[in-house]
Amino acid sequence: MNQNIDVITAFIMGLAGAGHCLAMCGGIASAIGVQQRGLNIVLYNLGRMSSYILLGVIVGGAIALIAPDSPHTTIILRWLAVAFLFALGLYFTGWWPVLSQLERAAKPLWQVIKKLAPQQRGGTLSVFFAGAVWGWLPCGLVYSALSYAAVSGSAVQGGLLMAAFAIGTFPAMIGAGYFSHSLRTILQAQGFRTAIGVLLLIYALWTALTLIRPHF
Repeated sequence: MNQNIDVITAFIMGLAGAGHCLAMCGGIASAIGVQQRGLNIVLYNLGRMSSYILLGVIVGGAIALIAPDSPHTTIILRWLAVAFLFALGLYFTGWWPVLSQLERAAKPLWQVIKKLAPQQRGGTLSVFFAGAVWGWLPCGLVYSALSYAAVSGSAVQGGLLMAAFAIGTFPAMIGAGYFSHSLRTILQAQGFRTAIGVLLLIYALWTALTLIRPHF
């Protein structure tokens, strides 16, 4: 049951981060010229999504290998997921952008990784590979989703959770090439981000209560 809820949560996190995805990755997509053709938009985002799934496989598999399979470990990891979800809510609202610090901390590694991206737009494989490289962009939203992959207990489940997250981000990023300027403005507006952040904070508190409830 928890795994089903986690998959839904990951999908909602991706869907709720529409404005954030447009701000973080939409500009990159424009910069490398993938918005000129519909096929390029899809290929770019499939590449980006494949990196998210790979990250989920790595994190889920790594935690399954190094952490003992016990109720105590599960509880600790679930509290970690709640903490990241709460931090994501504060990040969206702008009340305490703690995840921005994680993004900044990861920038030196990103400076190395981004050099792997094709410098000029070429064929379909080039666009897909560019999207795959940009999928490693330091992002608080992705970090929060990965915390649920860590809870999953296996590489397969971690990949599944990140696939759900990636699918949630897909509509916004596909629309990055077609959205009207006014709609993009709404999705990126601080008011919209604050509303999403408040909803995530409420969900984080509700999840925390479900973890506490068995003790009372």
